[in-house]
Amino acid sequence: MSQERTQAYAKATSGGADCASPGIEPRLALANKVFSAKKLLLARMMESLGNPPLDLVLWDGQEIASPGKPPLARVLIRDRGALLKLIANPELAFGEMYTAERIQVQGNLVDCLEAIYRALPRADHGQIAKKLLAPFNGPLRNTQPRARRNIHHHYDIGNDFYKLWLDRDMVYTCAYFPDPAMGLEEAQAAKLDYVCRKLRLAPGETVIEAGCGWGALALHMAKHYGVTVKAYNISKEQIAYARERARAEGLDGRVQFIEDDYRNAGGEFDAFASVGMLEHVGTDQYQALGTVIDRSLKDTGRGLIHSIGRDRPSPMTPWIERNIFPGACPPSLSQMTQIFEPFGFSVLDVENLRLHYAKTLEHWLERYEANIERVAQMFDPAFVRAWRLYLAGSLAAFRSGDMQLFQVSFNRSGQNRIPWTRQYLYSC
Repeated sequence: MSQERTQAYAKATSGGADCASPGIEPRLALANKVFSAKKLLLARMMESLGNPPLDLVLWDGQEIASPGKPPLARVLIRDRGALLKLIANPELAFGEMYTAERIQVQGNLVDCLEAIYRALPRADHGQIAKKLLAPFNGPLRNTQPRARRNIHHHYDIGNDFYKLWLDRDMVYTCAYFPDPAMGLEEAQAAKLDYVCRKLRLAPGETVIEAGCGWGALALHMAKHYGVTVKAYNISKEQIAYARERARAEGLDGRVQFIEDDYRNAGGEFDAFASVGMLEHVGTDQYQALGTVIDRSLKDTGRGLIHSIGRDRPSPMTPWIERNIFPGACPPSLSQMTQIFEPFGFSVLDVENLRLHYAKTLEHWLERYEANIERVAQMFDPAFVRAWRLYLAGSLAAFRSGDMQLFQVSFNRSGQNRIPWTRQYLYSC
């Protein structure tokens, strides 16, 4: 720390007294101690995060340089309170302070977040997040009333908002890019087809879908594969949109969109599909989901679950769980097997489409930024920044391997009507 900066700080903390006045030496000593304490706290915080290649800049101009690596970005901490919150709980406070503009990122936001994810100690990350999550979340169960509140928080904020940055069919799940140069619309259509091929759908069959979003998959199944679909969802906005689209396309006789919880589903079906819902179910409800699948599928039935996941059991990032996806928990593969094992289902195929989700998020974030003025007209500035951080952080998480995207195909144990090879997946 320079003598000039020390003197300036001492003057500021002394109510504007001149540095030549009596008592300057004790104030200089105090200033040195304050700066040293801040440096030590920040150094320890950065060490706990794995020392990502970032520079930290404090509100008074003091800079903490990236240790040993060229910085990918500069993180500006704009006040003392933001610093203290960040040191106390970085996984929660970074998002809170960024949303409130008390932290700013100079440089590429995605690169900054990816650097943090890549630096985090992999073996300990889950335990750190678990400890941070416990004080404010607690052992909440995704009961039906709570599930409705959680889904309303995220999905019922307005279809016009999602139309700004999703594809034309409003598919809010990972796309499938046989060619990485594909556009988003083409890749989402390819994903819908890919799911149908994995389910080996045939004309005249019946399908139950748990968590249907805005209805794209159910309508695609009925239109292109000749099946009838019963689709469940508890988002009012999504169900209303899906029903209107079914009527407009003349498919309302083949697809029934039901505003109800998947746990209340009834009937017998040839296939079960769930794309992008499992993240919201909660691991404590996996047996309930397995029970629904078991009572819904015929003896020759088969199914597919598509879900964001983790390499090992770990809770959702605390800031996202609190502000974006309440009640969400992306499972590990070992946790997903709790859906199948108690009910005698055999897992046939597991595919990880992590990089496909990163590519999907690139498109979403680009479209979001292109429409940022319209988003700002719909919501307040904090919302605009929060959703930018959510999309950028999700992209960074999939690029870095912090998040995965699993597609798991299954059928009843001992059912031998299965393909000999995977060729059927790639023959369009």
